[in-house]
Amino acid sequence: MDSTELDNAVSGNSETTGAQQSAAEVPMPSEISVRQATPADAETIHALMRPYVMQRLLLARTEAEVIELTRHGFVAIRMEDQREVQLVGFSAIEIYSPKLAELQCLAVHHQYQGSGVGRSLVRHCVERAKSLNVMEVMAISSSEKFLQGCGFDFSLPDQKKALFCQLRPRPKE
Repeated sequence: MDSTELDNAVSGNSETTGAQQSAAEVPMPSEISVRQATPADAETIHALMRPYVMQRLLLARTEAEVIELTRHGFVAIRMEDQREVQLVGFSAIEIYSPKLAELQCLAVHHQYQGSGVGRSLVRHCVERAKSLNVMEVMAISSSEKFLQGCGFDFSLPDQKKALFCQLRPRPKE
């Protein structure tokens, strides 16, 4: 995700239809594991994001931006015989301050959408923010039901709401 929208490549897929289920109710396939992203993953993350950037579901990122996001990012990996075979998901949390972080670049390979991979990546990002004692995590997305199923809502208990002013159009990729 990023600061103009949750780069949410799970929008419009079957994962959003079960949005009211909790992450615990949608177990990931046993061959998928989630680990901390590394800068060495940047090229593969770019390849995963590319179709969603072309559909304008994700904002384009430079390699340097993706490398920076790996600091607090996670990848979902398909494992075979105890070795990594395919990167099938990515998401990151950008820490702005002790008060605020943002979920960014959530992308799940189309074959694994609806399988719990996106929810697990979101959960890992939220846990990272929690471990860093961040007060609030925001997510900007067109996939409202999916994020609500992950514990996000339109406003905080004290009724704070995010409002936006677009200063320039999004670039066409």
